[in-house]
Amino acid sequence: MSIRRWYRDFNELIMFQHSVFSLPFIFIAMIVSADGWFGWRLLLLGILAAVSARNFAMLVNRYLDRDIDALNPRTKNRPSVDGRFSTAQMRFLIVLNALVFIATAYAINTLAFLLSFPILVVLGGYSYFKRFSSMAHVVLGISLGLAPIAGVVAVEGAIPLWSLMLALGVTFWVAGFDLLYSLQDMEFDKKAGLFSIPSRYGSDCTMLLARIFHSLAILFWIFFTAMAGLGFFAWLAVAAAASMLSYEHRLVNRDFSKIDRAFFTVNGYLGFVFLLLIVIDRSFA
Repeated sequence: MSIRRWYRDFNELIMFQHSVFSLPFIFIAMIVSADGWFGWRLLLLGILAAVSARNFAMLVNRYLDRDIDALNPRTKNRPSVDGRFSTAQMRFLIVLNALVFIATAYAINTLAFLLSFPILVVLGGYSYFKRFSSMAHVVLGISLGLAPIAGVVAVEGAIPLWSLMLALGVTFWVAGFDLLYSLQDMEFDKKAGLFSIPSRYGSDCTMLLARIFHSLAILFWIFFTAMAGLGFFAWLAVAAAASMLSYEHRLVNRDFSKIDRAFFTVNGYLGFVFLLLIVIDRSFA
């Protein structure tokens, strides 16, 4: 197999493009904590930690979900199912990314190193939850909500209250859009006996709960902006996030076939718009 083909298959396996959801909020936390530029060293270590942690989480998810994905028409052609990656290869990659994450955390500071172990437990636990609990959506949100906590720990070796507000916002944002995304698999999850909220409570309840989660996300981002003492452009970032989430719900409410567009496009842009406006805000502080 050529290197190019292996990389393409690996990218399909871990869906690297989904990193756009967590990376911006890591850097938002770092910028706010440092009150501006935090240095090239932390930038490179932050990227390495974020990528290895996310690779670990996706690989564990793909590894544990092989049996489920093989039965789902939407996922049966994933590299973890169709033989492009063996179970031994996936186990090796899981261990490798876990070790890279731990080593990177050690290079950052002591608190980051100590937190790296429970963080890996949370990241790896998501796949188990959907087999017995409807809280899996929230667990996924917590997994990505850890990103800004990691960012602020990298800069100052502490966890200020404003960073918890930022993290809670990310948690409910991710949990909300995961609810919308899981509407695609509602019928399959019912047949497979999985505990997703759409399969257990239906689409109407799911849409309502997603709106509540996204409202909470905006509320916590308001608290973050106020507690961190940020300026006009940070408030504009929160307003932009609220507008984009409102648009996302209108898209999905009209047509479930637009879930992918809402999931990837709207949420992908949201993080980067938020980051850009925070950068501008700190530049004029």
